[in-house]
Order: sequence, then structure tokens, then C-alpha cells
Amino acid sequence: MAQSEPPFQLLDEAAIAAAELRRDPYDFSFVEQAIPLQYKQPVLADAPQIPDRGSYALPALRYGPQFGRVVQDLLSTRFRHLVEAKFDMDLSDCPPVVVMMGNTTGHYNEGYAHPDSKHKIVTVLVGFSPEWPYARGRLRVLRSADREDVAFEFAPEFGRMLMFRVCDHSWHGFLPQKGQRMSLQLCYVDSEWYVRREYWRHTLSAVAKSIPGLRQVIDWAPRKIG
Repeated sequence: MAQSEPPFQLLDEAAIAAAELRRDPYDFSFVEQAIPLQYKQPVLADAPQIPDRGSYALPALRYGPQFGRVVQDLLSTRFRHLVEAKFDMDLSDCPPVVVMMGNTTGHYNEGYAHPDSKHKIVTVLVGFSPEWPYARGRLRVLRSADREDVAFEFAPEFGRMLMFRVCDHSWHGFLPQKGQRMSLQLCYVDSEWYVRREYWRHTLSAVAKSIPGLRQVIDWAPRKIG
């Protein structure tokens, strides 16, 4: 890590660096507490308010300074270097795109298994739910497109982090469960064009959700979590 890079404000660098890289069923790493619990209350108090289901482009959301410090850490060169070291790869030409999820409705079509877009190189998921007392709705690392074919799972609670190398079999998803399911997704992608497309797509979706008739259609339409 370059000495000129400022230290993290809130992320636990040692915990992220020490997290094991697992190879089965694809390359992924799980950090039990990437943000120390001592920051839980102030960060969640400053988190964006997302009343509806689905994912929202981070630049379109409002949030306070403590949550903003987490975002700054995640978008920093220092964090990118941690991810590069974890997966032994160069992400210097891969810009980040960040979206947030706030809630799930429990509809059957939420959380369906998918491997992520071919434009994504590495995906990082961070939980921000205050708690997740449900058996369903846990994010699952899958061996196939079957959501019951589970290799690993975790609750999307505050500070828990999953990062994985995207490939044609990086299947993941969750079983539908209604609840406040706050999570952040940061993806290193292959172009600035894809960043713009993703932010435009999520912004357009947010506008559609503000229209009652369209919102009902969107609620029952298939969606991706990554």
C-alpha cells in the first residue's frame, strides 16, 4: 500500500486484508465486520432513506457525513488496492459504479440467481441492515442457478462484506423475504460507458417508481441484485 494514500476513515483495513480468498465455487472473500460495530449507529443514522424496493444509483441519493465516509473509503484507491491484492489482478482501468438497495417486498421474483453482467469485473457487497432476523433473504453464494444450491450465505447486516470475481458461473441470489434490506453494491466495471448506463438505468427506474401505476408493474417485474 502506497504511503501517500490516506488511511481509511471507517473501514477495517486489517479485517479486509486478512479475509480468506475462497475458490469454491468461484473466487470470493467474506469479511465478517468490514466496518467496526462502534460506527453502526452514526453510520446508519446518516444512511440514505430508500422507501421502495429495487436498487438506486448512489449519486441520486442523499446521505449524511458518516455514511459518506464509508463511501469515500470504498471509492478510494486504497480500497481498490486491497481488492486487487485479494484477487491478484489490476483494476486501475476499471471504474467503480455504486448502487444501493433499501427494501425487499418478499415477491417471488426478488433475489433470483444470476452471475452478474459480463461488464462487471469484481463485485463488492456491503450490508447496512440494522439487523436481519429472518432465515430467508440471506445472500447466497451459489453453485448453480438453483437458489437452493448453496455454497455460502450470510445475513445482509451492518458491516458484512462479500467480494467476488465475476465470471460466467459466479451465481448468487437470495430467497424472497419482506424487510428493510439495506445493502450497497460496488462494482469495478470495464468502461465509463457502462457506469453512465447503469446510473441512467437506475435513475430512470427511480422516476418510474414514483408513478403509482408503473410502480405496481415494477414491483412484480423480474429484477437483478447485481
